[in-house]
Order: sequence, then structure tokens, then C-alpha cells
Amino acid sequence: PSQDPALLSLCGHPAHAGEAPDGRGAAGNSSARSLERLYPAVGSAKPPRKRTTSQCKSEPPLLRTSKRTIYTAGRPPWYNEHGTQSKEAFVIGLGGGSASGKTTVATMIIEALDVPWVVLLSMDSFYKVLTKQQQEQAASNDFNFDHPDAFDFDLIIATLKKLKQGKSVKIPIYDFTTHSRKKEWKTLYGANVIIFEGIMAFADKELLKLLDLKIFVDTDSDIRLVRRLRRDISERGRDIEGVIKQYNKFVKPAFDQYIQPTMRLADIVVPRGSGNRVAIELIVQHVHSQLEERELSVRAALASAHQCHPLPQTLSVLKSTPQVRGMHTIIRNKETSRDEFIFYSKRLMRLLIEHALSFLPFQSCTVQTPQGQDYEGRTYSGKQITGVSILRAGETMEPALRAVCKDVRIGTILIQTNCNTGEPELHYLRLPKDISEDHVILMDCTVSTGAAAMMAVRVLLDHDVPEDKIFLLSLLMAEMGVHSVAYAFPRVKIITTAVDKKVNDLFRIIPGIGNFGDRYFGTDAPPDWSDEEDALST
Repeated sequence: PSQDPALLSLCGHPAHAGEAPDGRGAAGNSSARSLERLYPAVGSAKPPRKRTTSQCKSEPPLLRTSKRTIYTAGRPPWYNEHGTQSKEAFVIGLGGGSASGKTTVATMIIEALDVPWVVLLSMDSFYKVLTKQQQEQAASNDFNFDHPDAFDFDLIIATLKKLKQGKSVKIPIYDFTTHSRKKEWKTLYGANVIIFEGIMAFADKELLKLLDLKIFVDTDSDIRLVRRLRRDISERGRDIEGVIKQYNKFVKPAFDQYIQPTMRLADIVVPRGSGNRVAIELIVQHVHSQLEERELSVRAALASAHQCHPLPQTLSVLKSTPQVRGMHTIIRNKETSRDEFIFYSKRLMRLLIEHALSFLPFQSCTVQTPQGQDYEGRTYSGKQITGVSILRAGETMEPALRAVCKDVRIGTILIQTNCNTGEPELHYLRLPKDISEDHVILMDCTVSTGAAAMMAVRVLLDHDVPEDKIFLLSLLMAEMGVHSVAYAFPRVKIITTAVDKKVNDLFRIIPGIGNFGDRYFGTDAPPDWSDEEDALST
């Protein structure tokens, strides 16, 4: 990629300090293949990159406790009114020698960036699974973990592509004591910024295309050796002789042959690693400028799109019987007491859930009655049903779902409106494992513009739930919200007890039902509430 003078100035000199050595040593064809992987054409054309945006606050959006750190700022929309991704995550690649301080620099960048939803991805998680012979070599410090062939680049690239697209990924967990992958994998999802660090971070042409900013951490070799000794002995259970043997036999030659030459590919070289605070501050400023280039207004786009169209075929409205109409009359009445509001809301929820379950796939089956006779019946043909509530109001529908679906799994998504931008923000999610194989009942009590519902559907799609397996349930919807969801996600089934025609300038459904969460929980609504997202006091 062509060098950016603004970036080069961050380290005080052009980022071309390392050049490819002419001699390839005795590594043979394997080294030749690895070096071909290392050196894409420096002057090759680089396609225009997509950038994301983020809010920058004067105070860190963090709540630190004795046990964990909680991001209190939400993730803004990463998709447009069509439901498709409009902002890719900004990916920073951090390369450098072993124990050069890459992880420390990454942590400092994360803290200084001060934005929510940052993912740190380490190349150490992607060592290949070793054969039995390789395991024996590793146990005697005779296996080269510092060679490009030691890493699973196909898995790295596939994982980084999915993360950049905003999707959920599973990351292997590598055990450095046993030189093997653990059985369990960890899940990562939802990033405004991805920081990918590793000794071979720039060692693949396809991988380089995914990096929006490439940083090489340049640290003196003596310092790196001391750090590696301390780390491998104290954290990975190695002995000093084994560490030195591995360093002299593999680590140092690999740095000279494979790692240092990639310095010329970096946009920024950071001398002295984490000790160079000036360079880190300038890097953070540059990343902020990339994140703030473009703001996205999903709700405004929804308010002006897809209107004046007939209601979609994917919408199913519970039949307005005198009983249903009577319950709506009670819960819409501003004079209704809280006890009656809760009672009749629960009745409507139960009817809504029962109606929604009739759209699940069923297949024929034959059972035998106690009288010994065959009965031709129907049975659910899917794997499992999962309920996902959009907090706060959506969780009021969980008891009705549990009452009619035995052993149903429940997940939660917290979405709130940013009072400054008016846009929905994702603050928290907890989804069951393997949700991609389930039919998902997505629950929210009211849907006005559809902004929060669209964000929740997008989260499910990012976790590989098929669109036609998502059922959006709501007690009351506005036509605008129905159109917004159906236009963006035409295979999502939308099920409600009633549809009102209008949404006012404050995004409240007209005639509406009021703020459902506040009426149900007995809390006071703020003056600027909308029907979709309940403001939570913490």
C-alpha cells in the first residue's frame, strides 16, 4: 500500500527500515513459500476502505468494579435502513517480534481510544493443531512456533473477515503449557474497532488486505529476550535452558528472516514499544479521525422510507375478536390501574404467543391412544425454540412464552436510545449457545419506527440465525415499524395483536398505548420517551 505521510510522521522516520535479506538460508522450499506470502507488491493498488463511526466522549464509557469492567456506552447502528451492513469495523494490525510489547501497546490503544465495543484478537490463538510427532518435538523445544507454517492463516482470515463484517465468531483457545488447543472455544462479537496482534500479523497477502492500519512495534532484541524469559518461565511453565535453546534455534532466526522484513509493510513503526507514549497518542488521534468520518442516522431514514405501501404478507395480526378488542380497550385506557394493565397485558401476550406458535413447522406423526387406537397428529419438526427479549419491556413476555413452550431457552438484548443522537444503541446481549439452529421468538411489547427491532434482528443474523427462522412478536406495532422491518428483512415473520397507523414527531405510536415498560413496572417515563426503548436508571 502507498505510504501516508501523515502516518509516517508518527514514528519520526519512514516505515521502510527492514528490507528482505538476499540469502534465504537452508529453509528450502518452505522458506521460499513463506517469503512469497510475506511480500505482496508494495506499490499494488489498494481498494478504498470502508470505515466505521463511533461516539467519542470526554469521560470514559466504563464502569469499573472489583470483578469486571462494563462498557456503559452502546454500539451505534452498523447497518443501514435496508438492514445490510454499512460500516465495517476498523481493523488495526499490530506486528513485531516476540515479546516486543504488542499486547501492551494494544491495551494502551484500547484504553486511550475510549470507545465501546473494541475486540482484541491475538494471533497466539491460531496455532495449528500439532500431530503426535510435532507434540513430541514441542515438548523438547524442537518445534518451530515462530515459522509462518505454524499458524492457521486460513482460520485467521476467515475469522477476521467475519468480525469485520460485524458477525459472531468462535475463537480457539490455545494452551501453551500442553501445546494444544483446548476443547472449548470463546465467542467474540460486535466491534467498532478490532485490534489484531501477532508476530506474523503482516505475513500473508490476504490478511494484509483486511488491515486498515498496520503498526510495527520495534523493540530492542535484548529487551525482547529478557521479557520472553520472564514470560515463558513464569506463565508457561518452561525452564530457562529450554527457553534459551528455543530462542537461539527458532525465535531469533525467524525474526531476522520473516518478521523484521515486514516492517517495510507497516504504516507506522513505533520504536521502544509501550514506552513511546507520544506515538500511541498520535495513533489514537488518527483512529478517532477515521471513526468519526461518517455518522449514520437510521431512525431518520426509516421515518421517510417504505411508507404508503400495503402491509406486507409476512405480517400476521391476531384476529380482532370482541375479546381481543376489549382487552385493548382496557390497556390503552390511561385511567386503567397498573394491576389491570398487567393482568390484561398478560392475557394478550398469551394469545399472541399461542398464535405465533402456529407458524412453526410441523410434520405428521402417528401416536397410539390409551384405547389402543392410532391418532394421526402433528409434531414440531424443528430442533428447538429460543425466546429472545428486547429489554426492558420485552422481558414481560417471557412468562407467557415459558407457559406454553416447555424448556424454552431465553436470551436477552438491551437496546436503548442515545439521547443526543436519537439513534438506537446496543448495550448488552446474552444469547444461548448454538442459537443458529433454533427458531427464535423475538419479543418486544411495542414497535414504532422499527429501529430497535431491526437492530435486534441484525444481532440474530450476525449470530447465523436464518432470517426465515426469526419471528418478531409485539403487542402493538405502528405501520412504519412493520414496513421498516419487512423491507429490511423480508423473510422475518412479524406477528402482533394490533397495528396503529401513525407515529408522531417523538416516535410515539398514535393512538398508541403509552410507555409500556413504565406502565407495567410502575416507573415514571422521562419526557422524551419513545415507544420502542425504555430509558433505564442504573
